[in-house]
Amino acid sequence: MIESELRNSTTAQVVAELQRRPAFVMVSHVKPDGDTLGAGLALGIALKRLGKPVYYFQQDPVPRNLRFLADAQFVSRDLPPDLPPDTLYVFCDMSDFTRAGEFLPKIERENMLDIDHHLGNSHFGAFNYVIPTECSTGTTVMHLLRELNVEIDRDIATCILTTIMTDTGGFMHSNTTPEVLELSAQLIRAGADKEEITEEIFANKRIAATRLLGRVIDAMVFAHDGRYCYSYVDDRMLAETGGDGEDTEDVVNVLRSQENVEVAALFKAYDGELRVSLRSNGRINVQAAAASLGGGGHFRASGLTFEGSLTDAFRAVEAALVAEGL
Repeated sequence: MIESELRNSTTAQVVAELQRRPAFVMVSHVKPDGDTLGAGLALGIALKRLGKPVYYFQQDPVPRNLRFLADAQFVSRDLPPDLPPDTLYVFCDMSDFTRAGEFLPKIERENMLDIDHHLGNSHFGAFNYVIPTECSTGTTVMHLLRELNVEIDRDIATCILTTIMTDTGGFMHSNTTPEVLELSAQLIRAGADKEEITEEIFANKRIAATRLLGRVIDAMVFAHDGRYCYSYVDDRMLAETGGDGEDTEDVVNVLRSQENVEVAALFKAYDGELRVSLRSNGRINVQAAAASLGGGGHFRASGLTFEGSLTDAFRAVEAALVAEGL
């Protein structure tokens, strides 16, 4: 048995801790997506139904396309000053607690629960509930909800289905297994509004986002006989199109979907940071490539933050992908 398996908590252990603790803070990562937020909201709503005080910490504002989720209005950077000392902080969808950002208060490890589905999770909590075979952190949370014997109502179902649709690309990615589809059907029967999720996450694009996509497409570069496609977004593009960081979220998938492309990279150089999103058709392990540069994620979808210029990032990421067989 590998070390990470030895350090993983069982469903029963995590549920016992959820039942024992007096209060909770659900923690999302910076630049939040539907999985980190949806998973935390689903578990938070369930714990509130059990009479537990629950708060939601997120350094960045809730993205426009996720504000429809129940309890999203309670997500904040600010926390009450009088939380019990044994409050449990529940980190959703992050390989390390530093992904929560610099404004997270100092927390003792004994008060950390790490819930995730990433291969490269560092098991940073006193309790780690990491299931890499799950399609999303939300479906990982579902195991806990069942054991807690909480009714999966419309609000919880919508949050969980949002995590699934976010991380499967609207059921297009290879992690859309029969089990995922069966669970999605159960969630829809429980009241999850698939049409609302589809509209908010995939269809309701701003004009600024479409203009920005056009600029990214104009800047596309194809290399390695067309198997590798990359492009970038910078502050100037955002200013000229009226776009913002939220408008870049699905762009890398457009690059990957080009004819004959096996792996794609979007370099996002704005707000004083350079982040890279990687996508693969399954032949190239982008998780390993990202990990070699300090990032992480999944075999087909990963990311990293790069210290240096765009030109240096182009070269470093290409070299990492070549090392994985590009």
